[in-house]
Amino acid sequence: MPSRRHFIAAGLALPMLMRPAFAQSAPLSALLDEAAGLAPLRAITIAQNGETIVAQGYNSQSAEAATNIKSASKPIIGALVGIAVARGLLEGADQPIAPLLAGDLPANPDPRLNDVTIGHLLTMRAGLGRTSGANYGNWVSSGNWVRNALARPFDDEPGGRMLYSTGSTHLLSAILTRVSGQSTLSLAREWLGVLPDFDITGWERDPQGIYLGGNEMAMTPASLLAFGELYRNGGRAPDGTQLIPAEWVRASWQSYTRSVYSGDGYGYGWFLRELGGEQIAYAWGYGGQMLYIVPELALSVVMVSDADPRPTTIADRDNLHDLSARMIAAVRAAA
Repeated sequence: MPSRRHFIAAGLALPMLMRPAFAQSAPLSALLDEAAGLAPLRAITIAQNGETIVAQGYNSQSAEAATNIKSASKPIIGALVGIAVARGLLEGADQPIAPLLAGDLPANPDPRLNDVTIGHLLTMRAGLGRTSGANYGNWVSSGNWVRNALARPFDDEPGGRMLYSTGSTHLLSAILTRVSGQSTLSLAREWLGVLPDFDITGWERDPQGIYLGGNEMAMTPASLLAFGELYRNGGRAPDGTQLIPAEWVRASWQSYTRSVYSGDGYGYGWFLRELGGEQIAYAWGYGGQMLYIVPELALSVVMVSDADPRPTTIADRDNLHDLSARMIAAVRAAA
């Protein structure tokens, strides 16, 4: 598990530390050929030091095609929250959410709702009953997703164990909409749209018109890569503009809790673990929508897959972890 100190140091490593000499290396080429055997895989895009060196489609899909990145969109919500804090629209991770969502609180709210903070939502430690997994269908079938998420019984205390729930990220989308007076899609395009290649080509909304925080977002692999590179560069765009505060990037890559399923650490929408002998941050979406950031190798890797429901999705994710680990090791060996 990466230490907090290690990730703070690695997360803000300066770009252009090395040239991508491995780009045409035999080990990497062989791994890219091997990836064709992963049936759900649709594309791999890789950059080092800000230079895209691989953009390859698989299974009859172009590397330029937009894909539903599912929960790999959660760090994007986290980034928008960080920018909103920097712009004075929000106070910070410790700000209570109840006053921000007062109109949607239950008639007789659990007093613990007053203790839930923005940071608890970012790190999946709100304590509220989950809206993901078996509960997802019931949640999105409700007439008001925000009210439904806030009305769920508490399964733990605010700040307690990790309870992975897209409802938590959706509450952040609702908060961003309320405090800014703009849609979350509008904010993403305004605040992140200066990134080359960044674009959101589709995004589902709830019955009230709030964009779904942390799911059902369509992006191209190049767009997701551009977002990953923004974090790898400490929140700086290629032109040097500081889009996300550097301290927010550091906070995003700290481990506040662990997944009960994988044991991986979790920050502000990012999972944290060791992979291929390196400490990494990664975003994971259902079906195998992956964004891996390897700070010490100045490396970003995007892998997107078929997003349709299937029983092998966890095994498919693990296959991508294994492939990425071997790619990372190949890059390190060629450096």
